[in-house]
Amino acid sequence: MDGDRVEIDGGIMEGGGQILRVSTALSCLLGLPLRVRRIRAGRSQPGLRPQHLSGLEIVRDLCDGKLNGGEIGSTEITFTPGKIKGGTHIADTKTAGSVCLLMQVAMPCVLFAASPSELRLKGGTNAEMAPQIDYTVMVFKPIVEKFNFTFNCDIKKRGYYPQGGGEVVVQMSPVKELSPINLTERGTVTKIYGRAFVAGALPIKLAKDMSAAAVRCIRKEIRDLYINIQPVREPDDQAVGTGSGIIIVAETSTGCLLAGSSLGKRGKNSDKVGIEAAEILLKNLKHGGTVDDSLQDQLIIFMALAKGVSRVKSGPITLHTQTAIHFAEQLTKAKFTVTKSEEEDPSNDTYIIECQGMGMINSNL
Repeated sequence: MDGDRVEIDGGIMEGGGQILRVSTALSCLLGLPLRVRRIRAGRSQPGLRPQHLSGLEIVRDLCDGKLNGGEIGSTEITFTPGKIKGGTHIADTKTAGSVCLLMQVAMPCVLFAASPSELRLKGGTNAEMAPQIDYTVMVFKPIVEKFNFTFNCDIKKRGYYPQGGGEVVVQMSPVKELSPINLTERGTVTKIYGRAFVAGALPIKLAKDMSAAAVRCIRKEIRDLYINIQPVREPDDQAVGTGSGIIIVAETSTGCLLAGSSLGKRGKNSDKVGIEAAEILLKNLKHGGTVDDSLQDQLIIFMALAKGVSRVKSGPITLHTQTAIHFAEQLTKAKFTVTKSEEEDPSNDTYIIECQGMGMINSNL
């Protein structure tokens, strides 16, 4: 620490934008001044990209903080948080940078604001290397709300690579504290549903092909379940640019939601897009955990902030999750343990992520 500034090495472990998101959100919540060095050191284009900068700027604005080094390409920033306030906040990546990643950094902060917040997030809604907005609404939202808060997510416009131009409005009210979660019982899969979408210049036939290919792939493993993957064409006035993709969700008897998703791109066969999403879903169902690989790391910051002990059963721990745990422990008093789950079925590669949360209290309420 320099004076009382927490020093973060942004180049270790996963070494990407996630380190920035977790540490800036926690810095804002805990009132800890922060310095992050070696930002995205291992990436082909190190330093801040537009969506990382937008994420930093929205957190700065949420709490009237001070940000130094906030330029595209910068590999070091310092951040001094102020007091978190509600109200309307706008973040615009001006690219196809993911609105879901902007949501990831801002959401924990506004939960502990003094009044309700509206986040107007602009950029890509269905971007590579990030959760699709459909995933955020269909899987992340219902599960994260188990921490005892709710939010509203309104997709105003979808935006695709390369220009972005999507807009999502998130509304949420602050809470006094977060409750711990216990997601350790998988149950049995009761239904499988999803949406295959096309937008812009693409014909609905591609969505139908993605859906049909995904259903055929799942049928090989799961025969007796109705699978409903809706092919849709996004209305022209609600989509910017041309894009396609698919998300498939499996719901279980205990309320778990696991998903597989994939995006189309030029030259990629639509059957392949559907099969890719189906295979990711099947892989997530195979390990026996209650959360899929994409949700695993997104729950860590909430587990760290909650009051009491949270337990989540997952498949193999991803590097993203290990990274989130490392920085959550470095910045909060939360304590995580990861143990191999004692399974009846030894072929299941499952783990219990347990966290004694720090019990963050919203002093504004």
